[in-house]
Amino acid sequence: MESRPVKIFSTYDTPRLRYIADIILGDILGLKWEVVTDRRKLGKNPVINYSNEKLTGSFKINPESLLFETGITQKQIMISEWKGLPTFFQTSFESDLPFDIFAASFFLVSRYEEYLEFKPDIHGRFPSSSSVACKNGFLNKPVVDLWARELAKTLLKKFPNLVFIRNEYKALLTIDTDEAFAYRGKNIFRSIGVLFNDKNAHQKNVNEKYRIISKTEKDPFDVFDYIIESIEKNGIDSRFFFPVGDSSKFDKNPSWKNDEYRDLINKVADKFITGLHPSYVAGGNGATINTEANRLKSIIRKEIRSGRFHYLRLVMPRSYNNTLKAGISEDYSMGYPDEPGFRAGIARPYAFYNVIEDKRTTLRIIPFQVMDATLFEYKKLDPDQAKEIILKLIKETRKAGGLFASIWHNTSLLENDSGKKWREVFEFMIKNQKP
Repeated sequence: MESRPVKIFSTYDTPRLRYIADIILGDILGLKWEVVTDRRKLGKNPVINYSNEKLTGSFKINPESLLFETGITQKQIMISEWKGLPTFFQTSFESDLPFDIFAASFFLVSRYEEYLEFKPDIHGRFPSSSSVACKNGFLNKPVVDLWARELAKTLLKKFPNLVFIRNEYKALLTIDTDEAFAYRGKNIFRSIGVLFNDKNAHQKNVNEKYRIISKTEKDPFDVFDYIIESIEKNGIDSRFFFPVGDSSKFDKNPSWKNDEYRDLINKVADKFITGLHPSYVAGGNGATINTEANRLKSIIRKEIRSGRFHYLRLVMPRSYNNTLKAGISEDYSMGYPDEPGFRAGIARPYAFYNVIEDKRTTLRIIPFQVMDATLFEYKKLDPDQAKEIILKLIKETRKAGGLFASIWHNTSLLENDSGKKWREVFEFMIKNQKP
């Protein structure tokens, strides 16, 4: 059994190299490792030669310059194939790998391309269509995990005593409560407006809404008993995210001061890890995130450690810097609103790396693969098509031994005809995502 750490021989020991080596060799493969710039310190350890020099008996990877640079520069990406997987940053014939796995993985995981100039969508977000993965048809694969697995097989041919960990597949359900209630929890003026400003409403509907506001009938958006029962019955690891921002065009949540809303939040927080759903405005405003985090903390009387941006308004690195300043240590926003898949090319939690400051941070990123609204709102899929996509993503995540994470909204799981169809998809996913 190999007890010695793998030594990465490199001309330069940089934060970027150490960061991605820790993900690939440490997190995914379970190896001990260290970067060495002095040949005399290599000893009898297995050596990955990440340089243009020659080292007898080493495993050679000719490096692309990305991990030795500072700042942001435009990179030319040319896709080739290795072991049935797409790759880029090709190396020379002298290399034991046909591409620089460290640089390519860093490019994807750090979201390097999102620091470059791009045309944002209407909400200021980086569009999936601008990504290397989407342009080249591999957004549906966790290529970083899969590259690492193939690297392990190749390393064993040179160092047969290496021992790798076995990654265990897991699943995580997350719930965003953009609108906890359709009518309740809103001030009386907003409620009256809902009743009488709808000129197309029949008297029957107006009467129904009045009964809900007057608390004689259940609010149609309040399906939390169904969600909680589904979670508990199936033993699902789950997270809930609640907004407590001020009302706006894009923020329809009840006031954080409303008793009914606070009761709901506490009901959930008593059973599940509960995080902040920063408002639309908070996506670009650190002071607002901090205010909202304090509001939620005052409601549940617990520290707020988790967050996910409303509308997934994630801008690198500003959004994550603001998240850290608000004391939030885990973010669940890493995924695209308009396409399912692996935005960062990886199917497991990892540390956020600030490319501009060139440093690893304490913020933990938990990427997701699919969101309900992506399937029926952005892609206009029917339930059967949605099931097919979900099943493929689960299979890819299983293959990688990763974490399959999904986003659902209470408003997608209503008791009306449309909601019942998506409940069927929800239950299908729960059944098939089990480890």
